[in-house]
Amino acid sequence: MGPTKYNMLSILEERTNEYSDRIALGIRTQMGWKEFSYKGLGLLSRKLGNHLINEVQVKKGERCAILSESKPEYGACVFASIMAGMTVVPLDIKLTKFELTSILSDCEPTVMLVSHSFVQMALELQKAIPSIKNIFVIDEPSYNLGLTSIYELPNIYETKWRHRSSKSTALIIYTSGTTGAPKGVEISYMNIFAQLTALRDPLDAILGDKKVTVLSILPMNHLFEMTVGFSTFLNFGFSIYYTQSLKPKDILGIMVEKKVAFMIVVPAFLKLLKTAIETELGNAPKAVQIGFKVMYALARFIPSYQIKKMMFKKIHDKFGGHFMGCISGGAPLDVAVGNFFERIGIKVYQGYGLSETSPVVSVNTNKRGDMASVGQPLKSFETRIDPETGELWLRGPSVMKGYHNQPELTAEVIDEDGWLHTGDIAHISHDGHIYITGRIKNMIVLSGGKKVFPEEVESVIEKSEYIAEVCVLGMSRTFGSKDGTEEIVAVIVPKENLYSKYDDATIEKLIRDDIKTLSTQLTLYKRPTNIIIKKDPLPKTTTRKIKRKEVKELVNV
Repeated sequence: MGPTKYNMLSILEERTNEYSDRIALGIRTQMGWKEFSYKGLGLLSRKLGNHLINEVQVKKGERCAILSESKPEYGACVFASIMAGMTVVPLDIKLTKFELTSILSDCEPTVMLVSHSFVQMALELQKAIPSIKNIFVIDEPSYNLGLTSIYELPNIYETKWRHRSSKSTALIIYTSGTTGAPKGVEISYMNIFAQLTALRDPLDAILGDKKVTVLSILPMNHLFEMTVGFSTFLNFGFSIYYTQSLKPKDILGIMVEKKVAFMIVVPAFLKLLKTAIETELGNAPKAVQIGFKVMYALARFIPSYQIKKMMFKKIHDKFGGHFMGCISGGAPLDVAVGNFFERIGIKVYQGYGLSETSPVVSVNTNKRGDMASVGQPLKSFETRIDPETGELWLRGPSVMKGYHNQPELTAEVIDEDGWLHTGDIAHISHDGHIYITGRIKNMIVLSGGKKVFPEEVESVIEKSEYIAEVCVLGMSRTFGSKDGTEEIVAVIVPKENLYSKYDDATIEKLIRDDIKTLSTQLTLYKRPTNIIIKKDPLPKTTTRKIKRKEVKELVNV
């Protein structure tokens, strides 16, 4: 990358010129497709950047908060903020006013960029946060409640862009969790560049030098989306499409029309897609169902993806015929789900990362037959396993600067030698592949001092055909001889279709019996001693991770 090594502005300039008329970002609206070419994205970014510098007169390092669904304009807002020398704070649109106030009080933005849907929220937040001087609407003007749309700004595209050092904070990403002080992960330009550089190898291994169309389904406040699904994919010259709906039917419609070849996803989405395929198969004639079962059994012995694509042509046609696979991250992948897609000819690359590592640590590009592995670490990382706890430690240029305004918390996770203590329990195989087996903080300690990782128990229980969701917890006993020690509790949400077939007592018996059978795969002390059944879905983060703490509160009531 030469002299532009840490210069985001030069990269923007290069890509805008290199891929000029290629579609960069697009979305289907009620008016049809809205698409920005690389050149168009560059122009809108420059227009807003110029206004922020010359009219709003922002200073280097001031914060710009973005509150919007994913859409093409979002990208222009990110780039304009960088051009103006600002630090970008992408906000989670699902948070309450109380939670957003807490975050904005912590980072004190001077500018807020919002979509139409969140204009009212932004105006209320401005009353509570004195630092917010300017609010702009990022959609085309219609009813802007007295606010200016970025489209209405003067068409001035040239100005002196503000360079910042590689150690400057480019992004502050607030991680899920709303208790206590907000946790803002500071990502520097060096962190982003380390990722852009290190991700070249895995993406070359996956896609070669193809310029593909990708579908984005994760929110932009998620660092996996911001770093890979946005920055890296644009750096590679891909075309990125956003979707306003996560219904399989709507997603498949875009995939067909825009010939989508690749995605980055969270495991919950793959599960949803697998269920949609199985539901459709369940409604198909008996002969079709039998045909699928025979081919599915045969496909196990067929290494060629081309042949698998022909065998399962009807499914591939539903995906648009061009879809080759996805990187799955953000949570552990259910091995059975990954194997299902591999078997029908869709490649699933399990990845691993943390917001604190900007975020990608590894992608399993070369050992997908072992779906439990998250791959070898990117070349920029050093790895170490703590011999006492089994915790994975990481060191390298992608490790965050620290938590915003929280030096003590930063010192708790990054030691004096620069090792990030991930909180994840892992082992590394002789050939360097990482296997994540649990989280230190989720660990359940039983009365005999034995330690159980709930993730391990969940991976066995979730194989049940009756269960939609499972969360395994350690609950303290408050009675008897084991008072104060923990017992293993499985909180279960049954599959919805069971309620149309059976009464509650039958469903409970089916689930308890099935868990009892499946639990024989676990050592005796790891088996759940208590099963709680809930009809409503369990509380989740925006990336569909179950919130253990809230589930615990739910069942403790």
